[in-house]
Amino acid sequence: MGVLGITILTLCALGVLAAAILYVVAQKFKVYEDPRIDDVEKMLPGANCGGCGFAGCRAMADALVKQDDISSLFCPVGGGDTMKAVASFLGKAAAEKEPQVAVVRCAGTCAVRPRTNKFDGASSCAVAASLYVGETGCSFGCLGFGDCVSACNFGALSMDGQTGLPVVDQDKCTACGACVKACPKGIIELRKKGPKDRRVFVSCVNKDKGGVARKACGAACIGCGKCAKTCPFGAITVENNLAYIDFNKCRLCRKCVAECPTGAIVEVNFPPRPAAKPAVEGKPAAAPAAKPAAEPKPAAEVKAAPVPEPKPAAPETKPAEKESKE
Repeated sequence: MGVLGITILTLCALGVLAAAILYVVAQKFKVYEDPRIDDVEKMLPGANCGGCGFAGCRAMADALVKQDDISSLFCPVGGGDTMKAVASFLGKAAAEKEPQVAVVRCAGTCAVRPRTNKFDGASSCAVAASLYVGETGCSFGCLGFGDCVSACNFGALSMDGQTGLPVVDQDKCTACGACVKACPKGIIELRKKGPKDRRVFVSCVNKDKGGVARKACGAACIGCGKCAKTCPFGAITVENNLAYIDFNKCRLCRKCVAECPTGAIVEVNFPPRPAAKPAVEGKPAAAPAAKPAAEPKPAAEVKAAPVPEPKPAAPETKPAEKESKE
């Protein structure tokens, strides 16, 4: 056998030996993966938005399969129906959560929050927030560069050119929380949609004292505490000159909305209330008309009473005069 043949046999032997070693190692350190993970991943929406707290739907599916108690896990995009389907497939109990939606807690439109300077840097809220307070006197309000819009993977956010504030489309919002993380000012919050998609919240995060906050923005919360006093359910607290409504305690009575002197408390998807105002204004107008109609009656009775009195008085005075003449 020549040198070439020996070389070939040697290489073949080394290849077989290496393959055997790799096989043994692979079998020894093999990681078993539950096949149900693939099934659960298919049941999830596949958005990979990170709203569940995991890097993606695959990691979420892995946690759902491996954890015995999945009450703390929730997919905001799939919602309660998806979680019920997954729990039924795995034979586990899933916690029920009410649908949530992102809300913008800033009412500082261009009309009530005048601009004091102009930012010429990069059009990014994160960049602007790291450099200075913003283009207005309010250091807590929306910067208006739309980082939240860019972060939303579902097209649920857009910037309003007139107000300069982001607008949330509640039909597209999945409450993934990406916009909440993207906002450097923390003005976006996830809240319960509420019955009939009705919500009441304080649209302000300004923690300055009342005079300073009001000077910077006409719609700012001044921490007066009137809303907290008028709330019959104890849902409103005032801390650091700022009111906050707990959506778990709020019963949507809207008494706080009418009490707020600056209009910082916002009501969403409620029926309009202008019909009640004309009714109140019309009552005073009708009341004065009814009073004059009722006044003549007692006046007539008073006139009728003194009429018989002068008649008997007349004959009494005449005889008295005759006697005096006699």
